Amino acid sequence: MLFPKKTKFKKLQKGKIPNKIISKKEYISYGSFAYKAINFGLLNSNQIELIKRLVTKRIKKEGKVWLRIFPHLPKTKKPIEIRMGKGKGNVSEWLAKIPQGKILFEIDGISKKLAKEIYNEIRKKIPIKIILVCF
Repeated sequence: MLFPKKTKFKKLQKGKIPNKIISKKEYISYGSFAYKAINFGLLNSNQIELIKRLVTKRIKKEGKVWLRIFPHLPKTKKPIEIRMGKGKGNVSEWLAKIPQGKILFEIDGISKKLAKEIYNEIRKKIPIKIILVCF
């Protein structure tokens, strides 16, 4: 799973989920195909790892994958049947805020047909809507 090795503070406040379009446009930097978020949302480290494994399994040794997101935000949860108060709970998972228009990851060295197949598999597995962007 993905999570930061070291953080300044162990537990952070959630803040706002970005629900506006990014002012600067995100462009493909590394690969020839990219998967871009249409709407805003949160992805946890398990979902990001699932995407990464699914893509690497499908492209085998043909192409290369670049992840453009990382879960930096800790999510805390208190144990079941604990009374109110007594401070904040322990970190249960790590989240990545995904603003609208953010490129999630890029792929290079594969055909467009395979990129579309991977897109169809991924969009069923994650809670945000994505599109396939070609270079």
